[in-house]
Amino acid sequence: MAAQNGKDLLVKVDMTGTGTFVTIAGLRATRVSFNAESVDVTSLESQGGWRELLAGAGVKSASISGSGVFKDEGTDERARQLFFDGQTPDFQVIIPDFGIIEGAFQVTSLEYAGSHNGEATYEMSLASAGALTFTAT
Repeated sequence: MAAQNGKDLLVKVDMTGTGTFVTIAGLRATRVSFNAESVDVTSLESQGGWRELLAGAGVKSASISGSGVFKDEGTDERARQLFFDGQTPDFQVIIPDFGIIEGAFQVTSLEYAGSHNGEATYEMSLASAGALTFTAT
């Protein structure tokens, strides 16, 4: 895969619960992380004393974080309401020339900041709340 433009990594939220995805406006930096816990099944009989892991076990999770500036009242309000209501709507993460990750996420952190001579900014973090799908592009 060739080098990609960072601004092309998009985070979209289902605005109405009907599959209408809209890019969360104003994001300047975005990060996606995938994690899988391992289940250690090492025993005295493990060959050579090497650790053994149970295939297919453990908890998988994903997290999304981003920061940016206020640009769009609709997506700003949607993110804020999702946090306060504790909802887990579908989100899409579009990774250029790689694919689209889609599934339920919960807004776990929402921070606002600003200085007297600068723009108002925000940071948000999301945690996966169910199975995710991946569609290659």
